[in-house]
Amino acid sequence: MFTTICQQVFSKSITDYHVKDDVYAHMENPYEKTSIEHLLYAKNWIDTVQWHLEDIIRDPLIDPVEALKIKRWIDRSNQERTDMVEYIDSYFLEQYKAVTPAADASINTESPAWAVDRLSILALKIYHMEEETRREDATEAHREACQRKLDVLLTQRTDLSGAIEALLEDIAAGRKYMKVYKQMKMYNDPSLNPVLYAGNK
Repeated sequence: MFTTICQQVFSKSITDYHVKDDVYAHMENPYEKTSIEHLLYAKNWIDTVQWHLEDIIRDPLIDPVEALKIKRWIDRSNQERTDMVEYIDSYFLEQYKAVTPAADASINTESPAWAVDRLSILALKIYHMEEETRREDATEAHREACQRKLDVLLTQRTDLSGAIEALLEDIAAGRKYMKVYKQMKMYNDPSLNPVLYAGNK
């Protein structure tokens, strides 16, 4: 199943990142460039780096100049994440281009790739929550609470994976159809962000 591939690739990406556990580490994507696995790995690597940037920027003692640098890095990362989701949706559009939707076919609330995006973030939550269940410097109460949260996250992964598989089956059968909207982010665009274009006058 497609979500099984996703989980395997996301797990490898997260594990590979934590070998160095460094936001500056260079990504070495092990998958063929033309494969969906390559896109999934790159997508999750972006998410993993951003996860740790979000941790770093919350340090109450962080230097303000460094914080601004990290914030702008996160902004770039968000754009890269969005771009990667659109690449993954392009893969699905190609996969199902020969399918003729039924007359009563409906559109889903989100595209397949945005659902996969949630699965990628969920993989990170599971990895780090599982770490918390093994923390030797934490209390037993903390570890038990994290185990309960981990159980919920694992159930959520099962449910989300099932929903993604059902959506892909519906698209393949023509019961649903894909309609992809480009994410028109405005704050990064100097022609659309009023603070940026005001400064150019």
